[in-house]
Amino acid sequence: MFLDVLPIDVVDSEGNCSYQDVLNHLKLTRSTELYSMTRPVKHYKSATQVHLQMAIYGILDVREIDQTFVLYVWIYMSWGNDHIRWNQHRFCGLKHVVVPTEALWKPDLTIEEMTEKDKAPPSPYLTVTYHGLIELRNDLMLVSTCRMQVYKFPFDIQSCNLSFKSAVYSDDEIKFAAILNASKFTEWSREVMRIQYEWLFLNVTVHEKTVNNLSFNQSMIVYTITMKRRSVLYIANFLLPIMFFLGLDLASFLISDSGGEKLGFKVTVLLAVTVMQLILNDILPSSSDRIPLIAVYCIGMFGLMMLSLLETILVMYLMAKDNEADNKQSLSEDCGDKMGKVVLNNYDQEVRNWTPCGCVCEVSTDEPPSEMVSVDREGNSRQLVEESSGLEKILYEMKEVEKTLNLLLNSRKEEGKPGYWTRMTKTINKVFFICYVTVACLFLVVIFTMWINAQDE
Repeated sequence: MFLDVLPIDVVDSEGNCSYQDVLNHLKLTRSTELYSMTRPVKHYKSATQVHLQMAIYGILDVREIDQTFVLYVWIYMSWGNDHIRWNQHRFCGLKHVVVPTEALWKPDLTIEEMTEKDKAPPSPYLTVTYHGLIELRNDLMLVSTCRMQVYKFPFDIQSCNLSFKSAVYSDDEIKFAAILNASKFTEWSREVMRIQYEWLFLNVTVHEKTVNNLSFNQSMIVYTITMKRRSVLYIANFLLPIMFFLGLDLASFLISDSGGEKLGFKVTVLLAVTVMQLILNDILPSSSDRIPLIAVYCIGMFGLMMLSLLETILVMYLMAKDNEADNKQSLSEDCGDKMGKVVLNNYDQEVRNWTPCGCVCEVSTDEPPSEMVSVDREGNSRQLVEESSGLEKILYEMKEVEKTLNLLLNSRKEEGKPGYWTRMTKTINKVFFICYVTVACLFLVVIFTMWINAQDE
């Protein structure tokens, strides 16, 4: 009585409840290659619809210098096989079986951006359903190219593509279709995401398109992964140290210019910024179309500190010049005193030598004494007149020399004052410090505004 109410398929299934019965029914054995050689369609003009879905398990690495990024993804593909079907009621309600991947045909899926061979072991099995649907689930570790836009580094947002297509089949033979839309796929990826390295996963967009591959068109699915860099580490380890170096350079204005400690301190700070630039050069790619803002930031800081160093060198030069002028002034004063004493002594000596004095003359016995005295007086008077005029000329020339020396000394009177260049260096330091702080603040405001508002190419 019980058998009369059961469907005939169920009655026939009493002895066909194992996976092997299904495989025997479908003639799927390791020794046969009936379904693994060609695309499983009844007519060659029928296209095989391949449904594709990808989930991102983790962002393992992003290499800016190599323009590559490493992902760990999960791939799900399903397609129909017109040659494989069975009635589940004839086999105890068995809806699916698992077979080795070598037993059935599967799409030759490739990723255009992939640069290295997948290092994850491929899935060894396929799932076959009773209505002819074949499912493949596989894990992949992808190393693919990605054109990095580092203009706003480390506040950059990167978008990388993964393009899935067939290697040899045209769009008339295989057509790819995405299972989930972009919003659902993004939400799903966030749920299964395990590791994000230094990146924050934002969203994924997916779209289907047809591309021309030389002589025929191909169906393609493109996933665009958008991620944002976590910039906190770079701010703490790179941007802030350079700001601290700028603060040290500003604090160095409190160091005295008289010694060489200030100059050595500024050179040390400048070398520290140079080391930071070398570290930055190892991070950023050399193929960038635009100079990254962080490079402009480092160059600007380096330029400001170099100007500060040059100003210190100028101040030290002027102070050395001031010391040299003091030494020359002390020497000139000593020489002036000595020269004045020598001139006065010579003058007194000349006056004493040319003072009128009594003369001893030879008197002839033939001339009268009175005549000799008158002649002697006339000669002495002429001689005194000539000597006095010579002394006046010498005195006039000495006064002219004295005036010339006074003019020369007066022309350098200001420079010759003790501490003149020292006072000038204080003024230079004050003016330069004000300009330095103003330019540094304006530069920082402009560069951080560009960082916030600029758009990547």
